Amino acid sequence: MQTARLRRRYKRFLADVERSDGETTTVHCPNTGAMLGCSEPGSEVWISDSGNDKRKYRHTLEVVCTPLGRVGVNTSRANRLVEEALLSGRVESLADYREVQREVAIPNERGRFDFLLSASDKRCFVEVKSLTLGYEDGRGAFPDAVSERAVRHVNALVSALGNDQRAVLLFCVQHTGIRRATTADDIHPAYGSALRAAVAAGVEVYAYGCVIERDEIVLAAPMPVEL
Repeated sequence: MQTARLRRRYKRFLADVERSDGETTTVHCPNTGAMLGCSEPGSEVWISDSGNDKRKYRHTLEVVCTPLGRVGVNTSRANRLVEEALLSGRVESLADYREVQREVAIPNERGRFDFLLSASDKRCFVEVKSLTLGYEDGRGAFPDAVSERAVRHVNALVSALGNDQRAVLLFCVQHTGIRRATTADDIHPAYGSALRAAVAAGVEVYAYGCVIERDEIVLAAPMPVEL
């Protein structure tokens, strides 16, 4: 990945960055959230190059270096990171499943879960959320903006429970400064309430941090979830 300086993030999916040669380039910003704490102008950023001149925006904003740590802001990476870890058995609590399917329909509802894990007659639905909002005390919180969609996913996980079916919410913590995960009740209290109710009903919640380096980003060790 190449380094640059963030000039501004705007229109949700765009960012202007200043490259080492002084040229300003508009890059794709694949993040629908507020990017609280990781969109300050002047921050060092890492961008990837698709090598495709036919793309309107050839480069993609991948990482923002903040005073609290490196933050992977490409939310589309979260599912790929989790999938790699699932396939290699590195998510210990989910290591017994032999089959991993992506983008499966939510039973009896509209929408899709990120993964369905299967082994014999046992199944486990997994929804992945990219967590990037970090605080100075090492706490990370989700979401960084009001998200009714995220609440619907939590409620759908509750509905999917039963008959040897597990339901899991997995926070992919793309922030090297975060040491524990929780809900951002000050931003979206309904989400925190929904998730705590889901846990009481049997939904499992896990959080895994990431190693973020110029040459690789991988899912790393689990961290505590405090609800």
